[in-house]
Amino acid sequence: MDIRVAIFEDNKSLRQGLFQLINGSDGFECVGAFEDCMNGLKNIEESRPDVVLMDIEMPGMNGIEAVKLIRQKFPELKICMQTIFEDSDKIFQSIQAGASGYILKTTSPSRILDFIRDTYEGGAPMSPSVASKVLNIVKQQSPYTAVNDFNLSDREKEILSCLVKGMSYKLIGSTCFISIDTVRGHIRSIYDKLHVHSKGEAIATAIKGNIV
Repeated sequence: MDIRVAIFEDNKSLRQGLFQLINGSDGFECVGAFEDCMNGLKNIEESRPDVVLMDIEMPGMNGIEAVKLIRQKFPELKICMQTIFEDSDKIFQSIQAGASGYILKTTSPSRILDFIRDTYEGGAPMSPSVASKVLNIVKQQSPYTAVNDFNLSDREKEILSCLVKGMSYKLIGSTCFISIDTVRGHIRSIYDKLHVHSKGEAIATAIKGNIV
């Protein structure tokens, strides 16, 4: 079954390019390409995507605000931010809002498809430079900050650390020598203990709370 993708991008040429890339690739289908997020909830309800590619800077409502709204109505929807920015604040705001991944528009077409697939499979993909900035955010956390580990088990902390690194469920399973179903079970438990509903929120909580 094809991965259904919706695009929110105000730049017409980029939007058309992504549309053609996705529809021209086996295993993918672009179910909607929208120039803004003003009717984002309706667009998503009608197009029923598996993954959303979301630009950050758009007229009317920016992508970060749109993600917050989308998360309220579609908590399980996978959203990958796509932008020209490598700004640490915007990266962290996107993760806090509930984005599943964060990639740069300079990413090659083949890697964009890989990122979409990773997002669909439960990963939190990031361009290398973005991942580096996320790790820097982690390093900047004070070593003296009181840590609330939310009663996570050692295994759950290990899996949460893998999510912060952007690993897919499949890669986490391979790294931890457990099945994908077991990974999913641990992640459901992590969400419950952290009181979150998405990978982005889990990653943000892990970073802010200095859990991993």
